[in-house]
Amino acid sequence: MLIGELSRRTGVSARLLRYYEEQGLLDAERGPNGYRHYDADAVTTVRKIRVLLDAGLSTEVIREVLPCTRDDRPGFDWCADIRDLLARELAALDTRIEGLQRNRGALARFLAQPG
Repeated sequence: MLIGELSRRTGVSARLLRYYEEQGLLDAERGPNGYRHYDADAVTTVRKIRVLLDAGLSTEVIREVLPCTRDDRPGFDWCADIRDLLARELAALDTRIEGLQRNRGALARFLAQPG
């Protein structure tokens, strides 16, 4: 399928699909005319990418875990080191959340001061 059809089928812009390809997340063959051609599995791959992005993973991490996903939820076949990688990502996310909570507290204190 061409990029426009993949975009329509997934709801992801052609620009993002090209970005996913640049990041090594999505494969496309080039026809003689230079157009990208995606196989039928590309729809599932894009759905997996979207779910993983929504979980807060970077494209760099997604590139590592994508080969270990199964279906478009995604579930995981626990490839070597994937569980540890995701645990590190979770710990980093917890650290960012703690920092944001401190920032929020400081702003709330500023706003609580009399005008």
